Amino acid sequence: MDIGGYVMLGIFFLIALYSVLIYNNLVNLKHAVSKSWSNIEVLLKQRYDELPKLVEVCRQYMSYEKETLERVMRARSAVNAAQQRGDVKSLGEAEDGLRIGLGNLFAVAEAYPDLKADESYRHLQTRISGLENAIADRREYYNESVNRNNVRIEQFPDLVIAHLFRFGPFDLLEFSRRETQDVDVRALFN
Repeated sequence: MDIGGYVMLGIFFLIALYSVLIYNNLVNLKHAVSKSWSNIEVLLKQRYDELPKLVEVCRQYMSYEKETLERVMRARSAVNAAQQRGDVKSLGEAEDGLRIGLGNLFAVAEAYPDLKADESYRHLQTRISGLENAIADRREYYNESVNRNNVRIEQFPDLVIAHLFRFGPFDLLEFSRRETQDVDVRALFN
């Protein structure tokens, strides 16, 4: 074999090595998205388990607020259904409904001093608020993982390997417009 053959063989080897590196990086990104989604699911499951306890404690004090309690439980079911399907877009919408329901529940609870003084209620409110904050943090990490994956599979030469091995984009877990708009403070006091 002459020198030109060795050069061609070397170039082929470098291209093959580079392709393997790209493939492995794409696999890492795909699994980072899956891991971040799993982290969200753990927190959603914990919150799913805590909400009936909160509603039951509230039900003991809030006999006239049945609709508020039922709304929270319906929203809880919608979040769980979207999570079970793995439907990121529906999950974002269902999360909005649950957040509104919880906000209403906590606001209505303010009118019940005995409920606010109940140790179980305070513990559950703190636990659920903590879970909400953790979910928001995990959503941010999930969206960052999705963004890194989606950018890489669109960049050359990664897009060639991504296309060959069918690496696809993931959906972002997006917030509704309602959640990102400014709050009308005057409306809260009317």
